[in-house]
Amino acid sequence: MKFVDEVKLYAKAGDGGNGCVSWRREKFIPMGGPAGGDGGDGGNVILEADEGLHSLLDYHYVFKLEAKNGKNGQSKNKYGPVGDDVVAKIPIGTQIFDTDTGELVADFTKHGQREIICKGGSGGWGNTHFKTSTRQAPEFAKPGLPGEEKNLKLSLKLMADVGLLGFPNAGKSTLLSRLSAAKPKIADYPFTTLTPQLGVVRVHEHDSFVMADIPGLIEGASRGVGLGVRFLKHLERVRVLCHLIEPGDDILNKYQIIRKELAEFNPALCDLPELIVLTKSDLNTETPKFKKPVMRISAVTGQGLEELKTKLWSLISEPSGARLPGL
Repeated sequence: MKFVDEVKLYAKAGDGGNGCVSWRREKFIPMGGPAGGDGGDGGNVILEADEGLHSLLDYHYVFKLEAKNGKNGQSKNKYGPVGDDVVAKIPIGTQIFDTDTGELVADFTKHGQREIICKGGSGGWGNTHFKTSTRQAPEFAKPGLPGEEKNLKLSLKLMADVGLLGFPNAGKSTLLSRLSAAKPKIADYPFTTLTPQLGVVRVHEHDSFVMADIPGLIEGASRGVGLGVRFLKHLERVRVLCHLIEPGDDILNKYQIIRKELAEFNPALCDLPELIVLTKSDLNTETPKFKKPVMRISAVTGQGLEELKTKLWSLISEPSGARLPGL
């Protein structure tokens, strides 16, 4: 399935129906008076978060969402039917922006969350409403109001507990495949992973967490180099960073490069709990000196994987392992 994390849409709520000008016409009832019904309200454009969705692919080919208009009022004080709402489902973690104003319209962070993005127009009053003691026969009604319309940008930031980050070929996809049932593409060339991948990691019988494999970062990513900032935004939703570094030259320098890119993209990312993991320990036993604790693992042999799961779970469970404020 193609992964799409950003789309643009035009949304239009339904217009309200017009009020009716009508008169009561019944035998033996002279001067029956006004009897025009109200118009129905226009339908709303509603978005709903669904935990079963993980991409905005459905909206890659849909350019507008339009609710139905309310119907006009009728004679004999009959109300016009209300316009049908349009309800569209989106992945958890989707943010909705008004592209004309830049305003954040809604942020969907839990399953079942519903938000009215564009409100339908109110139906107009029929002439019955305008009868008074001095105006017995109003010959006018109120028109329905137009529904709201907006140009929207939908931006998906994946909701995960742990974000795997590091240079291309650091072993992120291999680790995700060993710890979860996810089947990311694995190969021996850079940028094998072109889209974020999610997997559920089971720790104990009743405990589990969601891990996200973020496509490889390189120096200059925050300025658009490589895959750029397109996927850095997904780290803004995680609780813990798991920084994978493969053996080789300049290990400390590689670590500092990634940290610099995080700081330039969003300084708050540097405040998240972080676990440094040296991968492919079956190929290299050297452990460089970091100021932070370092773990060694081998996704191929399984060395350190159980310890890694336990450590990540403890970091997630700590009060400090919270997502960034307002995200």
